This record gives sequence, C-alpha cells and structure tokens, in this order.
Amino acid sequence: MWKHKGAARDMGRRTHVARREHIGDSLVDGAIEVPQHRLTMPENDYDKVRRSSRVFMRVRVVVAGKNSDNRRFREACETIVINAHGGLMYLNQPLAMDAMLVLTNPFTQEEQESRVVFLGEATDKGQRVGVEFLTPAPHFWGVDFVPTDWPAPSAAVRPS
Repeated sequence: MWKHKGAARDMGRRTHVARREHIGDSLVDGAIEVPQHRLTMPENDYDKVRRSSRVFMRVRVVVAGKNSDNRRFREACETIVINAHGGLMYLNQPLAMDAMLVLTNPFTQEEQESRVVFLGEATDKGQRVGVEFLTPAPHFWGVDFVPTDWPAPSAAVRPS
C-alpha cells in the first residue's frame, strides 16, 4: 500500500513491509513503514498509447545504409515485428543509434527512409535493430490485413 506525503508524489513514498516480532514463544506479524529509494519509474510510461499496433510477421526486406564503421552495406533480412511506423529485424551490421537506413520491399520495390531507434544484444541470428520510418507507411509491408489503428494512405493528387 502506498502513502503519499505532500505534493511531491515520487518523494517520500513508503511501503508497508511485514515484520515478525517475537512475543514470548509465538510469532506476530506487524507492519512497519520503510522509506523507498527516490529513483522510481514514472507512472505515465505504462499509460503511453502506441501510434499503431504491432504485428508479429516475417516480411522480407532489403536494408541499405552506412554501418558504424562508416562503410556502406546492403543486407537482405526478415522482420520480426512490423507496424505502420517501422519494424524490428535482425541485421549483421554494427550500427549506431539514429543511423539512417533505407528499407526496400523486394516485391514492390518501394523504399522507405528510416532511422535506428533500438539496438538489441547481438545473437547468433544477428543484432535486433528497431527502425522508425521518417514518414508513416502502413502499406510498405504489403500486409493484406491492416489493423484499424494504422493510418490510411493519403489520397493521390492528380493534375487536372
């Protein structure tokens, strides 16, 4: 149970901890207040709403860019998770956060510029790399079932 003191919610939080006291030959549970450390996770992190749903799907994609050694690369891979704003895939390249990459859908030849927003641990499959499209592109992945919260494509403007 949390107790809040004053206006500062994260400061002075206390939690009840069971304490056993010896009274004669029997144990009695008692509650004591123990101050918590000041480093607490912000509560609103759990309340954030995703911009679009994640879909666990393998989609072939070709990734091109410069690795952290400043060398150009082009690598074919498959996604692990996709959404309208990017995806997660395994790559065998040393990359830096915020590195710019170009993803190409080999079936449609559509390209999307993206940036690295997550770098996971290296595994035998490669390093998990999360990318964010510079502009949302829900139809880039070529999925037939587009979740309802993925943005609709903008209407093409035709000259009159």
